[in-house]
Amino acid sequence: MKNRCNRLAVITLLCSSWAYASSWQIDPAHSSASFSIRHMMISNVRGEFGKVTGTVNWDETDVTKSTAEATIDTTTINTHDPKRDEHLKSPDFFDVAKYPTITFKSTSVKKVGADRLAITGDLTMHGVTKPVTLEATYTNEVKDPWGNTRRGASARAKLNRKDFDLKWNKALEGGGVLVGDEVDIALELELIKKAATKS
Repeated sequence: MKNRCNRLAVITLLCSSWAYASSWQIDPAHSSASFSIRHMMISNVRGEFGKVTGTVNWDETDVTKSTAEATIDTTTINTHDPKRDEHLKSPDFFDVAKYPTITFKSTSVKKVGADRLAITGDLTMHGVTKPVTLEATYTNEVKDPWGNTRRGASARAKLNRKDFDLKWNKALEGGGVLVGDEVDIALELELIKKAATKS
Protein backbone atom coordinates (compact mmCIF):
# COMPACT_ATOMS: atom_id res chain seq x y z
CA MET A 1 0.00 0.00 0.00
CA LYS A 2 2.85 2.37 0.92
CA ASN A 3 4.64 1.69 -2.39
CA ARG A 4 1.43 2.33 -4.30
CA CYS A 5 0.98 5.67 -2.53
CA ASN A 6 4.56 6.60 -3.33
CA ARG A 7 4.01 5.79 -7.00
CA LEU A 8 0.85 7.90 -7.04
CA ALA A 9 2.74 10.79 -5.43
CA VAL A 10 5.46 10.60 -8.10
CA ILE A 11 2.88 10.49 -10.91
CA THR A 12 1.05 13.48 -9.42
CA LEU A 13 4.30 15.43 -9.16
CA LEU A 14 5.24 14.64 -12.77
CA CYS A 15 1.81 15.62 -14.05
CA SER A 16 2.01 18.85 -12.09
CA SER A 17 5.41 19.60 -13.65
CA TRP A 18 4.08 18.90 -17.14
CA ALA A 19 1.12 21.17 -16.49
CA TYR A 20 3.29 24.15 -15.59
CA ALA A 21 6.28 23.66 -17.92
CA SER A 22 5.83 25.08 -21.40
CA SER A 23 7.91 25.65 -24.51
CA TRP A 24 7.90 28.90 -26.46
CA GLN A 25 9.37 29.90 -29.81
CA ILE A 26 10.63 33.37 -30.69
CA ASP A 27 8.58 34.92 -33.50
CA PRO A 28 11.20 36.52 -35.80
CA ALA A 29 8.59 38.69 -37.53
CA HIS A 30 7.81 40.48 -34.26
CA SER A 31 11.19 40.40 -32.52
CA SER A 32 14.39 42.40 -32.76
CA ALA A 33 17.84 42.86 -31.23
CA SER A 34 19.14 46.42 -31.11
CA PHE A 35 22.28 48.13 -29.85
CA SER A 36 23.59 51.58 -29.04
CA ILE A 37 27.24 52.69 -29.01
CA ARG A 38 29.04 56.00 -28.56
CA HIS A 39 30.23 57.74 -31.75
CA MET A 40 33.11 60.25 -31.66
CA MET A 41 32.42 60.63 -27.92
CA ILE A 42 29.56 63.08 -28.65
CA SER A 43 26.53 61.01 -29.71
CA ASN A 44 25.03 57.52 -29.76
CA VAL A 45 24.63 55.46 -32.92
CA ARG A 46 21.83 52.92 -32.88
CA GLY A 47 21.34 49.83 -34.98
CA GLU A 48 19.53 46.53 -35.01
CA PHE A 49 19.65 42.99 -36.29
CA GLY A 50 16.59 42.04 -38.29
CA LYS A 51 16.37 38.33 -37.52
CA VAL A 52 16.23 36.75 -34.08
CA THR A 53 15.25 33.10 -33.53
CA GLY A 54 15.25 30.78 -30.53
CA THR A 55 13.28 29.00 -27.85
CA VAL A 56 12.34 29.46 -24.21
CA ASN A 57 11.40 26.59 -21.91
CA TRP A 58 9.41 28.14 -19.08
CA ASP A 59 8.67 26.46 -15.75
CA GLU A 60 5.95 28.31 -13.84
CA THR A 61 6.51 26.39 -10.62
CA ASP A 62 10.31 26.69 -10.49
CA VAL A 63 11.70 29.45 -12.70
CA THR A 64 15.27 28.29 -12.02
CA LYS A 65 14.52 25.25 -14.20
CA SER A 66 13.67 27.50 -17.15
CA THR A 67 16.06 27.85 -20.10
CA ALA A 68 16.48 30.22 -23.03
CA GLU A 69 18.40 30.11 -26.29
CA ALA A 70 18.58 32.73 -29.02
CA THR A 71 20.38 33.18 -32.33
CA ILE A 72 20.91 36.53 -34.05
CA ASP A 73 21.69 36.74 -37.76
CA THR A 74 24.61 39.19 -38.02
CA THR A 75 24.14 39.57 -41.77
CA THR A 76 20.91 41.49 -41.08
CA ILE A 77 22.65 44.37 -39.26
CA ASN A 78 21.08 47.75 -40.05
CA THR A 79 22.22 51.17 -38.84
CA HIS A 80 20.37 53.02 -41.64
CA ASP A 81 23.64 53.80 -43.40
CA PRO A 82 24.59 51.25 -46.10
CA LYS A 83 28.27 52.25 -46.14
CA ARG A 84 28.57 51.89 -42.37
CA ASP A 85 26.65 48.60 -42.45
CA GLU A 86 29.14 47.19 -44.97
CA HIS A 87 32.00 48.22 -42.69
CA LEU A 88 30.33 46.57 -39.70
CA LYS A 89 29.95 43.36 -41.72
CA SER A 90 33.64 43.38 -42.66
CA PRO A 91 36.54 41.72 -40.78
CA ASP A 92 37.11 45.04 -38.96
CA PHE A 93 33.98 44.32 -36.92
CA PHE A 94 31.56 41.37 -37.06
CA ASP A 95 33.18 39.57 -40.02
CA VAL A 96 29.81 38.12 -40.98
CA ALA A 97 31.28 35.85 -43.67
CA LYS A 98 33.17 33.98 -40.94
CA TYR A 99 30.78 34.55 -38.01
CA PRO A 100 27.22 34.77 -39.42
CA THR A 101 25.50 34.45 -36.04
CA ILE A 102 25.55 35.63 -32.45
CA THR A 103 24.22 33.05 -29.99
CA PHE A 104 23.07 33.10 -26.38
CA LYS A 105 22.46 30.02 -24.24
CA SER A 106 21.29 30.44 -20.66
CA THR A 107 23.08 28.80 -17.76
CA SER A 108 20.85 30.12 -14.95
CA VAL A 109 17.53 31.92 -14.56
CA LYS A 110 16.54 33.75 -11.38
CA LYS A 111 13.43 35.69 -10.49
CA VAL A 112 14.31 39.15 -9.13
CA GLY A 113 10.84 40.74 -9.07
CA ALA A 114 7.18 40.15 -9.87
CA ASP A 115 7.83 40.11 -13.61
CA ARG A 116 11.62 40.49 -13.71
CA LEU A 117 14.33 37.92 -14.30
CA ALA A 118 18.12 37.77 -14.25
CA ILE A 119 19.15 35.43 -17.05
CA THR A 120 22.83 34.52 -17.12
CA GLY A 121 24.26 32.65 -20.06
CA ASP A 122 27.04 32.17 -22.58
CA LEU A 123 27.10 34.79 -25.33
CA THR A 124 29.12 33.82 -28.39
CA MET A 125 30.03 36.65 -30.75
CA HIS A 126 32.86 37.03 -33.24
CA GLY A 127 34.14 33.59 -32.23
CA VAL A 128 34.46 34.51 -28.54
CA THR A 129 32.25 33.16 -25.73
CA LYS A 130 31.74 35.16 -22.53
CA PRO A 131 29.19 35.03 -19.68
CA VAL A 132 26.56 37.79 -19.85
CA THR A 133 23.60 38.54 -17.60
CA LEU A 134 20.40 39.85 -19.16
CA GLU A 135 17.93 41.89 -17.11
CA ALA A 136 14.60 40.66 -18.46
CA THR A 137 10.91 41.38 -18.05
CA TYR A 138 7.94 39.47 -19.43
CA THR A 139 4.21 39.94 -19.97
CA ASN A 140 1.17 37.79 -19.31
CA GLU A 141 -0.14 35.39 -21.93
CA VAL A 142 -2.59 36.59 -24.60
CA LYS A 143 -4.46 34.87 -27.44
CA ASP A 144 -3.95 36.15 -30.97
CA PRO A 145 -6.81 36.12 -33.56
CA TRP A 146 -5.61 32.75 -34.89
CA GLY A 147 -5.76 30.94 -31.56
CA ASN A 148 -2.05 31.05 -30.72
CA THR A 149 -0.90 31.84 -27.20
CA ARG A 150 1.69 34.62 -27.07
CA ARG A 151 3.64 36.60 -24.52
CA GLY A 152 6.20 39.36 -24.76
CA ALA A 153 9.66 39.67 -23.24
CA SER A 154 12.30 42.39 -23.11
CA ALA A 155 15.94 42.05 -22.09
CA ARG A 156 18.78 44.49 -21.53
CA ALA A 157 22.53 44.16 -21.02
CA LYS A 158 25.76 46.14 -21.25
CA LEU A 159 28.97 44.68 -22.62
CA ASN A 160 32.42 45.75 -23.73
CA ARG A 161 32.99 44.98 -27.40
CA LYS A 162 36.72 44.45 -26.80
CA ASP A 163 35.85 41.42 -24.67
CA PHE A 164 34.67 39.83 -27.94
CA ASP A 165 37.75 40.85 -29.91
CA LEU A 166 35.92 43.72 -31.67
CA LYS A 167 38.78 46.18 -31.36
CA TRP A 168 38.78 48.33 -34.51
CA ASN A 169 38.99 52.06 -33.81
CA LYS A 170 40.43 55.38 -34.96
CA ALA A 171 41.98 58.12 -32.83
CA LEU A 172 40.43 61.57 -33.10
CA GLU A 173 42.61 64.59 -33.78
CA GLY A 174 41.42 66.42 -30.69
CA GLY A 175 41.67 63.36 -28.45
CA GLY A 176 39.43 60.39 -27.86
CA VAL A 177 38.36 57.70 -30.31
CA LEU A 178 35.84 57.25 -33.10
CA VAL A 179 33.93 54.31 -31.59
CA GLY A 180 33.13 53.68 -27.92
CA ASP A 181 33.80 50.37 -26.19
CA GLU A 182 30.63 49.96 -24.10
CA VAL A 183 27.57 48.70 -25.95
CA ASP A 184 23.97 48.77 -24.74
CA ILE A 185 22.02 45.72 -25.92
CA ALA A 186 18.22 45.48 -26.07
CA LEU A 187 16.05 42.53 -27.06
CA GLU A 188 12.34 42.89 -27.80
CA LEU A 189 10.78 39.47 -28.22
CA GLU A 190 7.38 38.05 -28.98
CA LEU A 191 7.02 34.39 -28.05
CA ILE A 192 4.56 31.82 -29.39
CA LYS A 193 3.61 28.89 -27.18
CA LYS A 194 4.33 25.53 -28.75
CA ALA A 195 1.65 22.89 -28.74
CA ALA A 196 2.11 20.31 -25.98
CA THR A 197 3.45 16.96 -27.16
CA LYS A 198 2.58 13.62 -25.65
CA SER A 199 5.35 11.15 -24.93
